[in-house]
Amino acid sequence: MTLSRLTASGRLGLPGAAVTAAISAAILLSACSGMGMGSGSSSASASSTASITGNMPPTVKVSNGVLTDPQGLTLYTFDRDTAGSGKSVCNGQCAVNWPPLLAQPGTSATGQYTIITRDDGSRQWAYRGKPLYRFAKDTKPGDRTGDKVMNVWHIATP
Repeated sequence: MTLSRLTASGRLGLPGAAVTAAISAAILLSACSGMGMGSGSSSASASSTASITGNMPPTVKVSNGVLTDPQGLTLYTFDRDTAGSGKSVCNGQCAVNWPPLLAQPGTSATGQYTIITRDDGSRQWAYRGKPLYRFAKDTKPGDRTGDKVMNVWHIATP
């Protein structure tokens, strides 16, 4: 809309319903472009992020250079897991302290993300062959208290 459509009162020269519709459309278009559904730089940005992270599953995000779960909690890898083995050696009490990032039924591997089957039969996401975990003591997005615990736990990075 151009400035010539403004009236002397500072209002748009449109009926109230038209203004509401125009504002609603702008908000919806803005929201869609932020989800990679629009065109322009948002899509280009999403494409470059996908190439860096290997087509992330919906349960993994990148925040401040680290992999996180959908709630923003930091994800970790465990040195005792063998990359590409398709197994996790963190079970029992270990899995209570380091909850695995579980893959929901119906999800499948994508890019550098694979799914392993745990000893209890549940399915867990892995990145570059290494299973992904959260740390029970991380309570809010951005916490990284599990990094270097016992020198075998490390922040997962893209």
